Amino acid sequence: MSDSKDKEIIESSSAPLIEHLIELRRRLIWIAVYIVIAFMVSFYFNEEIYMFLAQPFVDVSAKYGQEAKMIYTGMHEAFFVYLKISFFTAFCVTFPLISIQIWKFVAPGLYGNEKKAFLPFLIGTPILFALGAALAYYLVIPNAWNFFMSFQVGVGDAIGVNKEHLAGVLSIELLPTVKEYWSLVMLLILAFGISFQLPILLVLLARVGIVTADGLAAKRKYMVVGAFAFAAIMTPPDPISQIGLGIPILILYEISIIFIRLTIKDKSNV
Repeated sequence: MSDSKDKEIIESSSAPLIEHLIELRRRLIWIAVYIVIAFMVSFYFNEEIYMFLAQPFVDVSAKYGQEAKMIYTGMHEAFFVYLKISFFTAFCVTFPLISIQIWKFVAPGLYGNEKKAFLPFLIGTPILFALGAALAYYLVIPNAWNFFMSFQVGVGDAIGVNKEHLAGVLSIELLPTVKEYWSLVMLLILAFGISFQLPILLVLLARVGIVTADGLAAKRKYMVVGAFAFAAIMTPPDPISQIGLGIPILILYEISIIFIRLTIKDKSNV
C-alpha cells in the first residue's frame, strides 16, 4: 500500500517538472528561431553594418587627410569577422524578443507584486545597454581613434615634437586589420553596455535586502578604485577610453544610490 502511495507522489511531483521542461524547450525554440532569422538578415547586410561600425575610423582618417584603409592578413579573416558581426547584430536586435520569452517562462511562477517589481527591470535592461553602446560609439570611440592615430609619423597632418625630424625618413601609418578593428569596437560597446546595467543590478540587490543606499554611499571610495580598475581591464590602453568608461560608472553608481533612497525603504532603520 505504501509503495503505491509513494509511486503516486513521485508521479505527481514529476509531472510539473516535465511541464516546465516542455515549456523551456518551447521558449528555447522561439529564441533560436529569432536568432537564426536575424542572423540571416544581418549577414545579408554585413557590409553595411561593418561600414557603420567603421564610420568613426573613416571620419578620423579624413581629419588627418588620409584615405581610410583596413587590411586582413588571413585568407579567412574577413569572412569570420562578417560571421561574428552578423551573430552579434542578431543577438542585439533580438534581445528584446529573447527577454519576452524569458519573461513568459518565468512569469507564471511569480506572484502579482513580483511581476510588477520585475517587469520594469526587464524593460530597462535593453534600454540601458543601448544607451551605453551609443555613448561608446558616438563619443568614446571617435576620440580614442583620434588618440591612436595621433602617433602616426609623416602621414597627413600627424605631427609632433620629434616627428618632424623623422618626416621624410620614416613614415609610420596606422593600418588596422578588420579583425583588430572589430575586436576593439565590440570590446568598447560591450564594456559600456554591460556597465550601464549597474543601476539594474544595484536596485535588484537593494530590493532583496543585500545592499542599502547608506551602505553603497559608505563604500563610495572603493567604487572609485573599482570603476577605473574595471575600465582599465575592459578598454584599450588609452586614457580616453578608460576615463570615458570610469566616469559614467561612477555617475550611474550615484544615480543608483539616489534611486534606492527614493524608492526603497531601508529596513535597518525600521
